[in-house]
Amino acid sequence: MNQILYKCNFENNNNSNNNSNKKHLFIIIVFSIISIFIALLIYFFAKYKLLQNEKISKNLASDFSVITLYSNSIDNYSSKQISSDNLQDPFIIGLIEIDKINLSYPILSTASEELLKISPCRFSGPMPNKVGNLCIAGHNYSNNTQFGKIHYLEINDIIKIYDSSGNKIDYKIYDKKEINSNDLSCTNQETNGLKIVTLITCNNLKGNRICISAKEI
Repeated sequence: MNQILYKCNFENNNNSNNNSNKKHLFIIIVFSIISIFIALLIYFFAKYKLLQNEKISKNLASDFSVITLYSNSIDNYSSKQISSDNLQDPFIIGLIEIDKINLSYPILSTASEELLKISPCRFSGPMPNKVGNLCIAGHNYSNNTQFGKIHYLEINDIIKIYDSSGNKIDYKIYDKKEINSNDLSCTNQETNGLKIVTLITCNNLKGNRICISAKEI
């Protein structure tokens, strides 16, 4: 009799443990599915925002190309409100083109977190094609938009800069290096009367910055 009771209790305990394990496994599976779903939502939302910003940038570049046909001065142009992210009237001060990496973007007058999401921005220095060191900052996106491909550039490659009147100057790359994120020496304005363009972006792998300098040909 005792053996029968022991056997019954043992089987009940096993069933209880099995049910508990199944519930635990079910909770883990449900939690994993929810986590994957949330991660996918975050990924696709970020991708959507990136594509929207790229579209805005291309529209701005198109606006710039049109306006240079009718105006010789940026003072006659005030850009339209470009998004719902509290970005109002950013000036387009020029255009940067690099044929080697199929890059073409408007240059926005000032750098801010929100504007940098849309297009390369003047970080420091003069207006485009003026004497001094025009430093242009741009994001290094993993999908190769903005400055995502400037690491392919080499010494003697050409960077084209258009000013607000549509005038173009070609700049030849003479220096390419990685710098610490706190190193601002690349923004130095002592150019001995030369026109310099410096491109700055982050290195996603090391956390440093890629710095490329070019001077007027």
